[in-house]
Amino acid sequence: MKKLMLGNEAAARGLYEAGCTFVSSYPGTPSTEITEQAAKYDEIYAEWAPNEKVAMESAFGASLAGHRAFCGMKHVGLNVAADPLFTISYTGVNGGFIIGVADDPGMHSSQNEQDSRHYARASKIPMVEPSDSKEAIEYVKAAYEISEKYDTPVLLKMCTRVSHSQSVVEPSDRVQPEFKPYNKDGDKYIMMPGQARRRHPIVEQRTEDLKKLSETTFLNRIEKGEDQSCAIITDSTSYQYVKEVLGDRYDILKLGLIWPVSEKLLKDFTDGREKVIIVEELDGFIEGMVRSLGVECVGKEFFSPLGELSQNLVRKGLAGALSDESLLPAVNKAEKDYEVPNRPPVMCAGCPHRGLFYVLNKLKLNVIGDIGCYTLGAIEPLNAIDTTICMGASVSGIHGFNKASSFTDAPNEGHTVAVIGDSTFMHSGMTGLVNIAYNDSNSTVIILDNSITGMTGHQENPTTGRNLKGDPALKVDLEALCKAVGIASVRVVDPYDLKETERVIKEEVAKPCSSVVISRRPCALLKYVKHKAPIVPDKDKCTKCRLCMKIGCPAIMVTDKGVEIDHTLCVGCGVCTELCRFGALKEQEA
Repeated sequence: MKKLMLGNEAAARGLYEAGCTFVSSYPGTPSTEITEQAAKYDEIYAEWAPNEKVAMESAFGASLAGHRAFCGMKHVGLNVAADPLFTISYTGVNGGFIIGVADDPGMHSSQNEQDSRHYARASKIPMVEPSDSKEAIEYVKAAYEISEKYDTPVLLKMCTRVSHSQSVVEPSDRVQPEFKPYNKDGDKYIMMPGQARRRHPIVEQRTEDLKKLSETTFLNRIEKGEDQSCAIITDSTSYQYVKEVLGDRYDILKLGLIWPVSEKLLKDFTDGREKVIIVEELDGFIEGMVRSLGVECVGKEFFSPLGELSQNLVRKGLAGALSDESLLPAVNKAEKDYEVPNRPPVMCAGCPHRGLFYVLNKLKLNVIGDIGCYTLGAIEPLNAIDTTICMGASVSGIHGFNKASSFTDAPNEGHTVAVIGDSTFMHSGMTGLVNIAYNDSNSTVIILDNSITGMTGHQENPTTGRNLKGDPALKVDLEALCKAVGIASVRVVDPYDLKETERVIKEEVAKPCSSVVISRRPCALLKYVKHKAPIVPDKDKCTKCRLCMKIGCPAIMVTDKGVEIDHTLCVGCGVCTELCRFGALKEQEA
């Protein structure tokens, strides 16, 4: 029975149908739903790991035990897991092993737009790249076959548009592969220098064998067009845009096994063409392969390495590459191009981070930031974050910042804090905190504990007391953990209480020792959080001073008539009432 599926949902369905039994991932948009959907199948054990490195190593362990395994992450998460990635390439696998990575061209929810195809080449691991939901199912199945036949992990590359778009699929039954027992093999799995040197030639031969596979596999296909003078080589969503623009006008080589690719396949396809055009998002990965063969081609001069492509951008690029738009099929154009109004992200009404960042801004502190919802504290009117680099960087960064500053005549110690969420702290903040304690750093770290992994859509983590399926699990005690690693002072505040939060932060940054402040209040969007009645404005008392606007709450407006509260947004947190000096904002009595 045919049905519509998101690309990520289809990838999860592929895992189910292929007999995968173990999934370990760390949530990261746009990859998250693969694991969430996989967890709905009882035949698949699925978990959230503290970070991507742990997820990959756990999934490799399941593969070692003879089971088909999967780990998923976004593109920057693959950086975290790069250490095991490169060595697992040498060891190979036992049960089939797929590593899912979802790129984010356009940086819809990411701090960079790196191209993960480079990881396939650098780690010498094959990568498959579907362009829709139907292919997501098919490619997952094919990836497991490749993994086990060629003794290799396989990278499954998704991207925002494939992950979060829907197309028609036809689900089939689960096929459980024959179990592969684990047999001790130190030469294969113990990567000491002596064994690793012997494994490297095996990896190189595997790459050559996979190149031959690329010539015959259904993952790469040539679609014949009406005009053979021009050849188009493309992949992923770029293929969809090319088909929308060109139809069947020119020959297309659609690469699904994006690495490794046979030189013969590329040469045979491009031989004798008047023009070869490469259409791909981000870097000129395919273009580089083609140029290395001495084939003249065009690509990045017409298709930007910045951001996402679209049908319009591809049409414009193809018109430039062909030097004549009349060579393109006709297209119905809208009479007028409409621009969608810009809608910048903002913290939700009642977000517990808002009060904390207001205090940090008021105290004029330097704030070393991290990755999560709280990164929005950087924008107006809060303007309370100085840096955002990667997961866990705030805790490590404040140590270096304060230590180096102590060498000068105007040290920043006592004027700088780090902020990090509870999930991010478990991901990669803990080791930075150990470094602070071990190296006697006079640094204050603020853990924003909103009891969930917020930015990626409310996933559980080791501090929430529940696992991926929502069942009770061990709950890490943040206070005890911080004290156990040697932090001298650990305090807890409620960020809805601005005066108390300000007092505690002042005291902690003034102390000549390491300290942690835990800003604890659940995310306002959690289902179990009970909200108060909306705040009641008194326009007669409002002086239009706009002090209430300094917290940037989307529920508050100040018009010519005075302050107004959007009751569809307000959750009655009361932070604005603490700011108003004239009693124009009041909490409703229960």
